[in-house]
Amino acid sequence: MLLEFSIAGLLTAFVGGIASFLSPCVLPLVPGYLSYIAGGTVPIAHAGQSGATASWRALGLSGCFVAGFSIVFIALGASVTTIGRLFLAYRYELNIIAGIAIAAAGLVVMGAVKAPIWVQRYYRFNPSVNGGRPLPALFLGMAFGFGWTPCIGPVLGGILALGATSSSVSSGMLLLSVYALGLGVPFLLAALFMTTFTKRLGSLRRAGRILQIVTGIIMVVMGIAVASGQLMRFAVWLLKTFPVLGGIG
Repeated sequence: MLLEFSIAGLLTAFVGGIASFLSPCVLPLVPGYLSYIAGGTVPIAHAGQSGATASWRALGLSGCFVAGFSIVFIALGASVTTIGRLFLAYRYELNIIAGIAIAAAGLVVMGAVKAPIWVQRYYRFNPSVNGGRPLPALFLGMAFGFGWTPCIGPVLGGILALGATSSSVSSGMLLLSVYALGLGVPFLLAALFMTTFTKRLGSLRRAGRILQIVTGIIMVVMGIAVASGQLMRFAVWLLKTFPVLGGIG
């Protein structure tokens, strides 16, 4: 299981996080969120503050935001893994159910299957606290984690299903930590290079669609591997095909 998660599972989780960032209901709202998080300083600096200083300040506050939704996702990972451990006697059946869920999520991400309306819905939070401070940024990140969970549900649900098959809570938490990393790194890069990010938003949307298809294919293959009990073989195949992955985990 360690090899499975260190190669196949963690790679899927990280790519899934990036795909979630580039999804149609997250990417267009990133500039507004970053501007609020930094107290309206992105990409404009305060009086007497250099552009570089403003960018690094925005990066720090965005780090608090990323920490907020990471806490939510890691907690979800711990919860589903704990529940999964209650059904250790039914590990075979659990793997089949989880594999089907992961593959189905992959088909939704690819656009091959239309997701139910409740999955496509998301909930916006309009916090009354002022931006530009670490604690509000942290709370806003947690609100993002809860409010956008239905929107990024297909990818997140697939990762959680994989986490439910983990043999330990720490493995499930690690899996969701890597997912949060994949979602958080683009946020941090967008904060640091806000002007460039805004100009290239259209290109990122097109790239996001391609990445969603790739992610969907990976999730379908992963789901089949989990359901058939061939996840170890899939991990070994990844190692042989992409030797650089041997340094992960």
